[in-house]
Amino acid sequence: MLSSIDWFTILIYLMLLAMGWMSVCGASYDLDQGGSIVDFSTRSGMQIVWIGSSLLLGTLILMTDDRLIESLSYIIYLGFLVLLAVTPFLAHDIKGSLSWIKIGNFSIQPAEFAKFGTALCIAKVMSTYEFDVSRWKDFIISITLIITPMVLIVLQKETGSALVYSAFFLMLYREGMPGCILFSGIAAVVYFVVGVRFSEESLMGVPQMSLGQTLVLILVYLFTVGMVLVYTKNKVLWRRMLGSGALAVVLVLSFTRYIMPCNAMWILQGGCVISILYLIYRALRDNLIRYFYIAMFTLGSLTFFYSANFVLNSVMKPHQQTRIRVLLGLEDDPRGAGYNVIQAKIAIGSGGLKGKGFLNGTQTKLKYVPEQDTDFIFCTVGEEEGFVGCAVVLLLFLALILRLIHLAERQPYTFGRVYGYCVMSVFLFHVFINVGMVLGLTPVIGIPLPFFSYGGSSLWGFTILLFVFLRIDAGRNRMKR
Repeated sequence: MLSSIDWFTILIYLMLLAMGWMSVCGASYDLDQGGSIVDFSTRSGMQIVWIGSSLLLGTLILMTDDRLIESLSYIIYLGFLVLLAVTPFLAHDIKGSLSWIKIGNFSIQPAEFAKFGTALCIAKVMSTYEFDVSRWKDFIISITLIITPMVLIVLQKETGSALVYSAFFLMLYREGMPGCILFSGIAAVVYFVVGVRFSEESLMGVPQMSLGQTLVLILVYLFTVGMVLVYTKNKVLWRRMLGSGALAVVLVLSFTRYIMPCNAMWILQGGCVISILYLIYRALRDNLIRYFYIAMFTLGSLTFFYSANFVLNSVMKPHQQTRIRVLLGLEDDPRGAGYNVIQAKIAIGSGGLKGKGFLNGTQTKLKYVPEQDTDFIFCTVGEEEGFVGCAVVLLLFLALILRLIHLAERQPYTFGRVYGYCVMSVFLFHVFINVGMVLGLTPVIGIPLPFFSYGGSSLWGFTILLFVFLRIDAGRNRMKR
């Protein structure tokens, strides 16, 4: 087994742990109190305990038979579902979150460990005989396994941790999920961002004409036309629809600019509705279900867009609304929702090319950045290690993600491949969102940076997630009975 372990991945893991500990030291070191960075009464000292216990935990996992882990997949998943369900009743309220269970002097967050259980269960289900995620029945089963823990975590008021589970859709795409489903999710994000960002701007100076609404309707129609070309190969219909859409845009602009300064949005809306009806007609006439699916995509796009405003203003909490509006540049709140990101940018920018040096960061030492040793730990890397340090950290994460893809692709069994892609997807989501929110590119949703953010729950959770896959990979050459 020792010769089959992927030591290169373990080397990357150890390097990330070392750099993560240095970042925790820099973020938590108190200039006034001084003291040793290995003092167990400090966060940097406690992080050594978490790192040591994580290494022990990883070693124990490597010594466990991977067939035993696979056989316990369903039990582990159900156990975590029960734990997630009872967490709100056992947890203490920490900054509005009910996701932490206190055990003695320590607290654990079950949501961090449930990702491992969910990945195992999905891999086990998808490795069963004749399972095909491209079939609606099997696809719904997969979605249910993902959404169930998400709902339970949302009930704990941990929206950020729940969103991490959406990363599993990348694995589903690799395993055969239709690309249109993944594209629909990306399109929904585009509709929301464009619609909200330009909702308060008027088209050509007409108050009744929203620039955001106009752009989204054009995008919906263009996406519909593109799907007709890609999924039906009907170039004649594609040209006709493209020409009709261009004519509708010209009519809207002409009507708004030269004829009557009022809301001419009904032309674009009518064009989308007519395209839906026509695609349904073609589906019935040509007996081609793909036309019907494209029509449902267009209808779903319109429904989502016109409900986005309701979700933003009535469903999301005030602090979530403010974070999104600040991110999109609709509000300027330097002392409120935008404070964390502004201070994080200042810290990263002040590091320059090579940084200020270990324990020499002023922004972090003077506690300007809230949550600087957990969610905003990356700003410490930028301030003390500079651009070079940030580049090294990101390259290490890139190497880890690419290595996980390589290991997943070489698995001889579906179970190992699916679990490997689940692990890769979770790491990719965490790194992308965490670094993005520190740089002001993504909303602040409060998720840790793997192996860097302070805390035992996240470090243990990521270690278990990774080392279970390394143990599965180590047994890839053994013939299963």
